[in-house]
Amino acid sequence: MPEPLLLAGLFFLAALLYSSVGHAGASAYLAAMALVGVTPDVARPTALALNVLVAILVLLRFWRGGHVSLRALAPFLAGSVPAAFIGGAIDVPTIVYKPLLGVVLLIAGAQFARTASRVAESEADIPRVPLVPGVIWGAAIGLASGLVGTGGGIFLTPLLILAGWSATRPAAGISAGFILANSIAGLAGNVASLGALPAALPLWIAAVLAGALIGSELGVKRAPTPQLRLALAVVLVIAGLKLLILG
Repeated sequence: MPEPLLLAGLFFLAALLYSSVGHAGASAYLAAMALVGVTPDVARPTALALNVLVAILVLLRFWRGGHVSLRALAPFLAGSVPAAFIGGAIDVPTIVYKPLLGVVLLIAGAQFARTASRVAESEADIPRVPLVPGVIWGAAIGLASGLVGTGGGIFLTPLLILAGWSATRPAAGISAGFILANSIAGLAGNVASLGALPAALPLWIAAVLAGALIGSELGVKRAPTPQLRLALAVVLVIAGLKLLILG
């Protein structure tokens, strides 16, 4: 199978699974591209561009489902957007980038595994995020997101759940808005990288949007939340191990 078609299939599966928990899939897109030898200077803007489109779709679906709280999202965005812009402007050497991404995925996977074993509060609860901690955490996650080329949802969703600030589906909706803003900021911070977008991008856009349509439907209406968290934990850990072992 030609490389663009192989990546399209992997991107479809990633978008389906990640969108079910309010994410856009950048970490999985990056892992897949690293495995087939796509260089970071191409992979980062490609992952973020796909992230923007998927995050728009996922955000709309979770918004219509009543799972997005702008009040809870605002403190995170206040810190994350400028930090993601700065992180996106920093050129990370390949020898540092791949292990960094691998560690990021392993940490995020471990966090999701922890949340899967916990009993979440009622899905009807209104998310409540304290202002100062929200801004600080948003800045930290935004900087990491810009450096690696993700939207930051792999960190924000576990934080919301473990801190007791949100139930699972509202956390997914908040993360979708967070990912969209940070992906745009990360691209803006390194706008010159847009020239490296590959010719196969339209094919990959179609693949991730198709996956996101299915996954967001599962996340909003059907899939049990513990299963969503466990599934994402498995994907993150596998991707992280592959990057650390195979480079």
